[in-house]
Parts: sequence; structure tokens; C-alpha cells
Amino acid sequence: MKTAIIGVGRMGRRHIQTIRQLGLELVGILDISRDSLKLAQDEQGLSDELLFTDVDRLFSEATPECLIVATTANSHCSLTCMAAKHRTKYVLVEKPMAVSLEECDRMIEVCKRHGTKLAVNHQMRFMPEYIEPKRLIDTEAFGGLKSMTVVAGNIGFSMNGTHYFEAFRFLTGEYPVEVTAWFSKELVLNPRGTRFQDRAGSLRAVTASGKRLYMEIGADQGHGLRTTYACRTGMITIDEAARELFSTERTEQNRQLPLTRVGMPGVNHQRKFEFRGVVDTTADVITALLLDRNSVSGEDGRSAIELLVGAYQSADLGGMPVRLDDKLDRSKKFPWA
Repeated sequence: MKTAIIGVGRMGRRHIQTIRQLGLELVGILDISRDSLKLAQDEQGLSDELLFTDVDRLFSEATPECLIVATTANSHCSLTCMAAKHRTKYVLVEKPMAVSLEECDRMIEVCKRHGTKLAVNHQMRFMPEYIEPKRLIDTEAFGGLKSMTVVAGNIGFSMNGTHYFEAFRFLTGEYPVEVTAWFSKELVLNPRGTRFQDRAGSLRAVTASGKRLYMEIGADQGHGLRTTYACRTGMITIDEAARELFSTERTEQNRQLPLTRVGMPGVNHQRKFEFRGVVDTTADVITALLLDRNSVSGEDGRSAIELLVGAYQSADLGGMPVRLDDKLDRSKKFPWA
């Protein structure tokens, strides 16, 4: 399949590796920076014919069937819509999906109108650190997920927090309906430039059935990343840096005792996951898109942005709960990278 990439920074160059791993045909890479193009060319051994600086020429000459948009978030909407209007069959856009809800909606609508399949590069549903917890929490021994708690260093809500928003939605099968957030005073700056900013802090999101997502990623925290899944009769903790899982569940004879009996004897398990890099997991995302099977849809990506927009609104209101409904400001644009 003829595939092109727009944006060949660090992630864009990884996409070149992914395309080759999948056996897709690379027909062009585009960047407004000739230095970035040259670096990608030298690093990946590309011919001059694959280098583009003009997006119209890329579509007219390379005619990609699949496009990967790996630019900063402020250009995702325009490039995705342009690809759809050029009848590109598949578009994978990096996260965060866009810089406003209005842009997300436009991307989804234009792609549907032109028959383009859209996906967002949220990879966690393809990682063993999330596949295994999902398998466990749905078993009788654990009794279903009640809350997910992420404690980490200063990873940023838009840059990395959106991955956890999508993971929570995937694990629960539900979209959050309310969010409360408190931001650290310090801005999280981005190496791509001072015009890009992120936020750190604390967050609580809730689904209609009462499942909760908690995140504690304050600007004064600088090490580690752990996720804990609390279920009805068990608990799972993942140390993501060490790629280790520890789980404990009540013994079968104690599962029906009152939940206040938190010190019941348990069955403990521990395991370590093999490392799967971003190239491998991105290959899974692209494969899911092309096969239209377990794909991270535009609607899934929009849900993560909706939660992010609600978090900003809640923080602006001093930590007041905000409903994720049509009253959110769809037009406000944010300085995410």
C-alpha cells in the first residue's frame, strides 16, 4: 500500500521504520524543514525522489493511499481534511488528535463524507501492560474494574495523559461523563518551542456507571510511572518503567464476604513483560486501521480530547466538576504539541 508521512521529527522517523516493518510502500515524506528531511533521508537511507516540502505536490505526485500525520497537533485537522478530500483511504494522526473539539468534529465529519478511515495513534490497547490487566479485571476472581489510578512523574496531560484517557475508556468500555482537575502552577514546556505548552496536576474522571480514573502527575514529581487497577475483589499494579505486574485477589471462599474485609487472605501473582517499543505498537495501530479491526477510531481520539478540554475548564473553575456534554467550549484552541 502506498504510504506517505507528513512530519519527520523523532516520531515521524519512527513511522518510516514502522512502514518498512509492515511491508508498506513508502512513496513520500514531507516536512517544512529541509534539515528534518535531510536528517530523515540520511538516517533511513531514502532517495531524493521521496522528499517533499509542498503538500499539494505530495498528494498529486505520490498519491498515497495511506497517510500518517506526525506533525504538531495544531496542523492535524487541516492535513487530515486535505487527505480525505484527496480520497486518501486511510489516515493515522498522532496524538493529541487536535487542539480543539471543533477540529476533532471536523476531522471525523470530513473523513466520513469522503470515505476515509481515520485512526489516532493511541497504542496502549496493543501493549501487554494493558492487555493483561484487561483480561484479569474481567474475570470472576477480580470482579470487574472499579477505579484506575495513575501516579507518575511530570508526564503532561496532553502529551501522555491522553494515552491514559483512551486506555481507561478501552478498559471500561465506557466514556467518562464528568471530570474534575487541579493543575500545577508551573507550565510544562515543550522542546518543539515556546508556543507549545502542557499542564501537570491531578485529575478525577467518572463514567455513568461510576467507574473512576485518577491521575496524580504533578509538576513537582519527577520519577516513575505506576498504574493501579482496583477491582471488586482484587487489585493489579503495573510498574511501567520496570514492566512488572503485581496482582492480588481474594481467595474463592472469601469473595462474597463484605467488601469492608479488605485484609482477607489473597492469591498473589507477579510477572514481567517483554519490552515492545513504539515502532512495534504503532505497527499494531496501523494494522488495526487497515484491517478495520480494534482500531483506535477518530471518535476514540475525540473522547480523549473531550476529557482534556473538560479538565482545563475544571481547573479554570478552581477544581469544580465539569460535565462532558455539549456545553463544553468546542471552539477554544489549546497550545498542545
